[in-house]
Amino acid sequence: MPNTKQALASYLLLAAAVAGGLLWYERETLPQLGQTHVGGQITLGGDYRLTDQDGRSRSSTDFLGKYQLIYFGYTLCPDVCPTTLAIIAAAMDKLGPTQNRIVPIFVSIDPERDKPAALKTYLAWFGPRFVGLTGTPEQIARIEGEFRVYARKQSLQGGGYSIDHSSVIYLIGPDGKLVSVYDDAASPADLAKDIRRRLAG
Repeated sequence: MPNTKQALASYLLLAAAVAGGLLWYERETLPQLGQTHVGGQITLGGDYRLTDQDGRSRSSTDFLGKYQLIYFGYTLCPDVCPTTLAIIAAAMDKLGPTQNRIVPIFVSIDPERDKPAALKTYLAWFGPRFVGLTGTPEQIARIEGEFRVYARKQSLQGGGYSIDHSSVIYLIGPDGKLVSVYDDAASPADLAKDIRRRLAG
């Protein structure tokens, strides 16, 4: 999994995308390690249809009317994924009853291994609110492209592989449009504070 240098490289890739015209910001700001949110409008995200941890077909339109907290990772991730999901779960707890307006979503970037049953077992550690999504490699590649997710397999000694990937939490609004992004260094308290402010706005 990415160390600090690899995580920083992911953000530099995001900055390069801005410079290349792939992203547009209302204000010229980029996420930095430890920063909780980014202002401005970003052309990220889009419609998707995937399969949840119960084997049901789910689409982006299923979540219209609610906020979505979306994170991309994989169940065999040894560090940043479980840490970030725990941060999201703790932030949701801090939001109290307003958490009912938010759907936390974990999208697998490892469709070969992350079948619905694997997602269901994994997400049980983080609470019943999480929706896990997986799909075919083609479906996952499409949503990765829509959200500008960096993901690359790395072969391991003795066989198998890990996946280096960007680590960004996306907040999608009730209208299906991106509201903000947070990096994996955001604390539960800061994440909850910013989301609460946006829900009240």
